[in-house]
Amino acid sequence: MEAATYCDITEHAYQNYELAVREPKLSILVKIAEFYEVSLDYLTGMTDEPKPYPRNAPNE
Repeated sequence: MEAATYCDITEHAYQNYELAVREPKLSILVKIAEFYEVSLDYLTGMTDEPKPYPRNAPNE
């Protein structure tokens, strides 16, 4: 499974998150959101809008 590989976790761990057997750490949630190109709010059910917020450019 590509999402599990991207998150550097096992497929079994990812399946546990999908089945709500376990809850992922925030760092894993961020990677899942990046993989699917959605916001954390969408991923966690806080909004129906999947589009992620624009990222701020690093200050130079």
